[in-house]
Amino acid sequence: MAARSKRKETEPKPARRFRPLRVLRRLALLAVVLAVGIVALYSKVNPPTTITILADYWQRGSVQHDWVAMEDIAPVMARSAVAAEDANFCLHWGFDVRAIKMAFADGAVRGASTISQQVTKNVFLWQGRSWVRKVLEAGMTPLVELMWSKRRIVEVYLNVAEMGPGIYGVGAAAEAHFGVTADTLTAAQAAALAAVLPNPEERNAADPSPWLRKRIAGIRDGAATIAADGRAACFED
Repeated sequence: MAARSKRKETEPKPARRFRPLRVLRRLALLAVVLAVGIVALYSKVNPPTTITILADYWQRGSVQHDWVAMEDIAPVMARSAVAAEDANFCLHWGFDVRAIKMAFADGAVRGASTISQQVTKNVFLWQGRSWVRKVLEAGMTPLVELMWSKRRIVEVYLNVAEMGPGIYGVGAAAEAHFGVTADTLTAAQAAALAAVLPNPEERNAADPSPWLRKRIAGIRDGAATIAADGRAACFED
């Protein structure tokens, strides 16, 4: 009996089989947990930087980026950005289905991107048109909408959007283009900053082309409209 027990103790254990599906499931679960955690963290903590800002810094050698709290940003700036990029921001849960249908009908994609989607891309992901990024963006945008207030989404958007070559956020943009602080922006200045989106490399808020001046006027009217009809209520005090 002792010899038999000894043999059992010394017998090697069978090697564990590698199960790729189990590994993939665990990795997917870990990715979801990490995504939820970082989205929850940034609902309260300001993102120190983004992949886009870091990449631009690497290319240029320097960037301008100063975080400004929402209460220190002129309310007309928030209304102008929403009017320019996502007028129905207060009415959707992250995706503007009507805008998506219209964009596909026109053969375009850019016009369907909401502010919530842009924040998700700018803060957590990277620039580009890859399907991988699009899928991740589609998965994370509802998380942002669920865990952040609409006001927080606009605040982060105004602080990470590029508003000039190497100029990120409304604080740096107000100073660079107009020599003012974000809380003193006029309706015209706010509309001009919003008008450079989504092409800040070629549009100049301080020296707009005739086409851009028309866009600025339209954004200024749009900001007044969403203030009057209640479509700015979700991100204003």
